[in-house]
Amino acid sequence: MKEIKQNSLHAWLLAARPKTLTGAVIPVLTGTSLALADGQFKGMAALLCLLFACGMQIAANFINDLYDYLKGTDREDRLGPERACAQGWITPEAMKRGIGLTVFLSCLTGCGLLYACRGQLPYHGWELVLLGMFCVVFAFLYTTVLSYQGWGDLLVLMFFGFVPVGGTYYVQAYTITADVMVASLISGLVTDTLLIVNNYRDREQDALSGKRTLIVRFGEPLGRYLYLGLGMAATLLTLWFAVRNGGDMQGETGVLSFDVTAVLLPFIYLLAHVRTWKRMCEIRSGKKLNSILGETSRNMLLMGLLLSAVILAT
Repeated sequence: MKEIKQNSLHAWLLAARPKTLTGAVIPVLTGTSLALADGQFKGMAALLCLLFACGMQIAANFINDLYDYLKGTDREDRLGPERACAQGWITPEAMKRGIGLTVFLSCLTGCGLLYACRGQLPYHGWELVLLGMFCVVFAFLYTTVLSYQGWGDLLVLMFFGFVPVGGTYYVQAYTITADVMVASLISGLVTDTLLIVNNYRDREQDALSGKRTLIVRFGEPLGRYLYLGLGMAATLLTLWFAVRNGGDMQGETGVLSFDVTAVLLPFIYLLAHVRTWKRMCEIRSGKKLNSILGETSRNMLLMGLLLSAVILAT
């Protein structure tokens, strides 16, 4: 890589880690698809949710970059992509300002949701204020404390599943349904596969740094099979949208009706997921696992698109 000027736009783009924005886009896409299927789509609210989610993802990346540098976690034996502070591309002081600005702009976007939903929210918008504060607080807690104690996977389910999918649907339909809860779980499980790969790759370095992820706690085999299991569980959960009670759809037959297309579509993701898992098992360790990160991100996007297609088709 050519020399990068300190605090330059190029440096900030690298620090933002745009490839990770897949994790922010998928739940918003899912929540919006649910709203569209229910005839509740509101374009401005959906756009603001997308901007808020992407802004908070970038802020979390900045916080992680700075904190790992200050803590000394980014050592010379780091296997993952290079970090901006550790490489000297961005100074710690500039990164602190970047974090503040990104969080501020994200919150400003969130305030736009209050305007877009004015007069429609059951609790007059206070629920959105609390949810926004919740996201900001845990963006800091996750990257600075909780991920080091093995809480990362649970928080991914919350903040890449239930919060963004449910929040995106809520600001358009002003309620939460069973479909939203199931879709939230699918989104969270699929996104967690990316964290699993990251922790699987870094398991030896994390152990030396005192970062007690689930894989550090319970060993390498857990990482391999948890990755596979999460993708399988997410795929099976999509059957919720493919199965409907026949009494509701075909008169009073009382039989289950299957949408064949909706049943088969998610298994395209599963095929890709299993293929990536096999490659992960073959590589096992080292920097070559970074290619698995890229494949997993691609698979996540594929599932997001397929799930949205299933929701809209059923």
